[in-house]
This record gives sequence, structure tokens and C-alpha cells, in this order.
Amino acid sequence: MGQRFDVFKICSHIRFIASMVSRMCAKDMVKKIDSTKIIYKFSAANKPVEEASPGELVIFETLDCLSGQIKSEMDSISAIDWSRVNGATGPLYVRNTEPGDTLVVEIVDINVDDKAFILTVPGYGFLSDKKFSSKIKFLEADKYVTKFGSLKIKSNPMVGTIGVAPAYGEIPCGDLGRHGGNMDVPILNAGSKLYLPVSVKGALLALGDLHTIQADGELCVSAAETSGEVLVRVDVIKGKQPRLPLIENRDIVAVLAFGNTVDEALHAATETAIEALMFSNNLSFEGAYMLGSLVVNLRINQLVDPKKGVRAEISKDFVKIKDFLTI
Repeated sequence: MGQRFDVFKICSHIRFIASMVSRMCAKDMVKKIDSTKIIYKFSAANKPVEEASPGELVIFETLDCLSGQIKSEMDSISAIDWSRVNGATGPLYVRNTEPGDTLVVEIVDINVDDKAFILTVPGYGFLSDKKFSSKIKFLEADKYVTKFGSLKIKSNPMVGTIGVAPAYGEIPCGDLGRHGGNMDVPILNAGSKLYLPVSVKGALLALGDLHTIQADGELCVSAAETSGEVLVRVDVIKGKQPRLPLIENRDIVAVLAFGNTVDEALHAATETAIEALMFSNNLSFEGAYMLGSLVVNLRINQLVDPKKGVRAEISKDFVKIKDFLTI
């Protein structure tokens, strides 16, 4: 275990140094949005607080999922203002981005605070039918290790909430959908790229709700919640969109789907994955369906929101991002 932590630290140091070099080489392009610029609903009515061109780097300074309301383990959960949940820093207006395009958000680096918290709320979480008490637990944490009492867990800093404005109306930051939102995907970490369909001019990107670590499912309704900074590079694909949000990393493409039930969400993710396999490999539905049984991994992002979030992961040996984009 110790050796694995050391290797992880070395890789993280290299990635952080590389991101800092990139920032210094393009320091005139790096912009920062501070954590006083927070939205609680994704909407076209939100006024941009910063602008960036495709290819530019932007730092988002974020608050934790409860906007700093939790100060100690003795705080009362009943005193929490639940209208201030999953606040997202922004929005950022991305130039040359219009409805029908795809916004590409590369997560270059994530720096987290030196502490995190996790909580239980009666009536919430995957075991909401059980009788249990409200509890807040603070955790020593950084980008390498999260300590749960005497237990040490390798950290995986990730972005829980990230999205763009919908074409109409407003969507609370605690919800998820085609626009993104509170997706809570553990693989949305440094080195990954998120592809979001754009519905309004400028996209209006906002993000927050960092976790030092979260397992698939986020069973108890929260993860290791923290604040921090996220360095992203924004880009745009003109005139094409994915049906659903996508994540790409070195090895896989993941389709991010949602539904009122897990089955509904898994069906949407699977359907999109099979269609991509058909297109990429010139297969019939039957052929892609069979191939999917061999190469598509279905994972659960979170089970605890009203809409459930899942992903279908596919090796880049069998699909490419372009296979998911349509005119």
C-alpha cells in the first residue's frame, strides 16, 4: 500500500508541475473565477462573470457542496440551508460557442483543501429506509490521502457538479441531466475531458462540489466533500453534439446517462454505447450488441439523487469520441 501511495504522489507531482509550467507558459491566458461567483441554478439568465476563448486555461475556485455552512461535527444538520447545495462557480462564457456545438472541458488539475467532511441525513441515501441518526464527520485529506479515522484511503480528487445552461428554464445545481449538473462521476478527475452539448450561446460553464474521494454509488448521500481549485482548458467542437455527456481519458470513453430509475439510466447508456460500436466498427445491431457484452462496462455513478446517474465505459480500442457526435 505504501509503495502505491508513493507512486501516486510522484505521478501527481509530475502532473501538477506540468500544469504549473503550462500556466506559466501561457500566464496571460490564465483567468481565475473566485468562489464569491456562485450559482445554484443552471440557466441562460445567469450573467457571465468571465469570458474565455477556446484553448484558454481557467481556474475555478470552489466551495464545498454546502457552501461552507458546516464548521464542526457538532453543527446541526437541521440548520442547513438546503437552497445552497452544490453551488457552482461561474458561469464562464466561452467565445465562439453556440447551440449545436459541443463544449470540451479538460480537467488539467485539481487542488483540494486540507480537510473534508462526510455526513448522513435520515431519510436520504441508498439505505434511506433504515433508521439512523444524522452525523457529520470531518476527515483529514489532501490530493493524495483521505483519512477516515485510522483508515487511509488513496484520494482521487474529482469534480462532482459541472454543467452548462439549458436552452429553457432553470435547473438546480443539485440535479443532473443532458446539460451535466450534479453528476458525481468518480472518473471526472485530472487528465479527463468532459464533452457537453451546448444549448445557449457561450455555453455558460460552471462547476463545483469537489470530492477528495468518492466510490461508485455515493451510498450515504455524500462523499468526502471539500473546497478547492480546478484548472480547466476549454475548447469547442463546432456543429456536432453527443446525445448524452461524455468523459474521455487515456483509456476509455464513458457515456453519462441518467433516469428516474437505475434501469432507465442503464438502458439509455447502453443504447448509446451500442450505436457507437455499430458506427465505429461497421457492425449490425446484432454484432454490436454481442461486442457490447464483451467490451462495454456498466458502472453506477450515484444512486442517491432523485435521478440516478450511470455510465457505460468503452475502451478506446473500439470507439472514438467522433463516433458519438452527430450533426
